[in-house]
Amino acid sequence: MNERIPLQLYVLLAMLSVVWGCNWPILKIVLGEMAPMHFRSWCLGGGAVGLSLLALATRQSLAVPKGAWPALIAASLLNVGAWNICVAFGVPLLESGRAAILSFTFPVWGVIAGALIANEPLTRRRVVGVALGLAAVLVLIGDDLAALGRSPIGSSLMLGAAVGWAIGTAVMKRWPVRMPVLSYTAWQIGIPAIPIILIAAVNEQGSFNPFSLSLWPMLGVAYNVFICFVFCYWAWMKVATSLPVAVSSLGTLFVPVIGLISGALVLGERPHLSDYVALVLVVASMAVVLIPADVFSRRAKRAGAE
Repeated sequence: MNERIPLQLYVLLAMLSVVWGCNWPILKIVLGEMAPMHFRSWCLGGGAVGLSLLALATRQSLAVPKGAWPALIAASLLNVGAWNICVAFGVPLLESGRAAILSFTFPVWGVIAGALIANEPLTRRRVVGVALGLAAVLVLIGDDLAALGRSPIGSSLMLGAAVGWAIGTAVMKRWPVRMPVLSYTAWQIGIPAIPIILIAAVNEQGSFNPFSLSLWPMLGVAYNVFICFVFCYWAWMKVATSLPVAVSSLGTLFVPVIGLISGALVLGERPHLSDYVALVLVVASMAVVLIPADVFSRRAKRAGAE
């Protein structure tokens, strides 16, 4: 299957990889001072308000089409709600790089969910891409498997985040909601924000005020609200609603590599040989799925002619 991807979507995937990858050590820093649901309340609440204002400023309707509420609610609770709750509680229990690796087994579950829910074909290229991506994950985990076993709750939460995100993305493709991307994203973030804010208010003590934090965690909250939620969630919804689940999910495989590098720079985690091996596997995985098939066929024909 020849899956041509517009240049704009390539750029968005690259930007998502960098921004999301750099956010893993930032999450670790913020959650060292702020309760998980307090933090997510600011992220989702601020993101929903920001996206709604942008939608209104660009004259995009926030009205949900008739009959679309079940699909919208299901997708938002899985794609955004489950992810944000599981990550908020799972990151403090693991190293930031390892948390990124576990959560970004998402592409593996994305291909499976795309086939089972969105009726997408399991092409040979997608299967190879998943295999390479999974190999990268196994290489990165390596000797840390025993360490992960000592934190079963953290590991389970990060895997739960990955599975929820994958299923939610497949639901988006299977039952699409016909509305502008900005407005759709605002609702996707706003719906799970309601239960998360209520959970924080009831179960977590302390103030919701991020200005009570020290400088770097406070800047981390701002980074998440304005960049990770307003920009990145809009970019992800644009990519996820424009591409097959298998392609969009495999396009995020570079995130855990960026997460490991940023964790080394910010938190002092030192990359090993396995990290570089995984980098090669990740790049190969993305190349197999994202580069149009006719590029390989043209090169093969030229090589044969020579």
